[in-house]
Amino acid sequence: MSDLEKSNALARLEALFDDGEFTQIDAFAKSADKDVEVVAGFGSVNGSAAYAFSQDITVSDGAVSVAQCAKIKKIYDLAAKTGCPVIGIYDSNGVKLTEGFEVLNAYGELVKASASISGVCPQLSLVLGSCLGTSALIASLADVIIAVKDADFYVSAPSDIKAEASYKEGTVDILCDDDKSAIESARDLIALMPSNNLSPSPVFDFAQPQSVASAGADAMSIINAVADDASVVELKGGYASSNCKTALATVMGSTVGFIAFDGSAVCPACAYKAEAMVKLCDAYSIPVITLVNADGIIKEKENQTLVALTKLTSAFATATCPKISVITGNAVGVSYIVLAGKGANADLTIAWESAVASPIDTDAAVAFLFNDRLANGENREALKKEYVDTIASPFTAAACGAVDDICAPEDTRARVISALDMLAGKRENTLPRKHSVK
Repeated sequence: MSDLEKSNALARLEALFDDGEFTQIDAFAKSADKDVEVVAGFGSVNGSAAYAFSQDITVSDGAVSVAQCAKIKKIYDLAAKTGCPVIGIYDSNGVKLTEGFEVLNAYGELVKASASISGVCPQLSLVLGSCLGTSALIASLADVIIAVKDADFYVSAPSDIKAEASYKEGTVDILCDDDKSAIESARDLIALMPSNNLSPSPVFDFAQPQSVASAGADAMSIINAVADDASVVELKGGYASSNCKTALATVMGSTVGFIAFDGSAVCPACAYKAEAMVKLCDAYSIPVITLVNADGIIKEKENQTLVALTKLTSAFATATCPKISVITGNAVGVSYIVLAGKGANADLTIAWESAVASPIDTDAAVAFLFNDRLANGENREALKKEYVDTIASPFTAAACGAVDDICAPEDTRARVISALDMLAGKRENTLPRKHSVK
């Protein structure tokens, strides 16, 4: 078949699989009197065995039929049996209405199939065209959602929401300009992930980062200074981007997850964003490195903040993957407990020499502790410096065991590598249960 004769769905799968080679599944299946509106198969993606399907918009507008659902479900069933990732490429104008409740029931089986391997086998969704209604729901069940800017991605029709808007709301994890870059992003991500929740993460050749961490650097700069060179893949970059960064990367060739706060107070959006990264990493036993620079929590949106922080605290507390926190700036009040506290979060807590760890913000602490001295005319700024240098010092925290190690910013990568080595054999048993409630 010439390139001109290939369907876009087939061409996309050939671009996804190594050397364009894969084995089709149910290649001769029919939907009524036509080909099924999806191409499916298995092969190697960036060196990792994987299953994939690609909806074919050229066949009945890609309408989701009973036959299409059956073909996709077979992919999920095989993935569950073999412990391999699933990559779904979505491009369909909706459901085949003539099949009525039969197709709705088939849709339900797809939802169950995807949910049943969530956290067992990695799932990636590529939204490269229209992804509407229940298809959007199934796509959103994946671990990571990649979309092109002008794709239609919504659950309630009619709507004019594009994937770019969903990216800013945190629904889409990676936004790309075109199919080619989206498929390349999927290939990069699948290489970073283990094949399933019982497999070890892959190990890569690596290059040293081109910079070192420094005081005052922004969150992404610190991530790049700790991670191997050119290994960082940012997730949810359009959502709460000024407060929190999340990314997968490698350190010494092994996959890690980064959560980095950029100095602002913790808000509900960045708490949800951090929670998603913790759950993704914990599902596949990927170490989590939290870079903490959070000036408490925001004063607005009290109930939203409480719910979001509760979910984040629960995610950290129940995660059994290796967890390392590095206090790179402020760790104030609740943000210390949630992000750097050894009781709920970290196996190891490291602090920079210039870090500040305080139960309340500095101004409030000075007003409370040094009220008499302020009344006697002592300089407020001098008292703040005294508080930071003594009570809020990382050395004070280390003296009581709240911080395990203190380092200069430029030594951060070396300390993180040492901590990862020590925690490589971590084993943590939890109480028997189905799942936590919060």
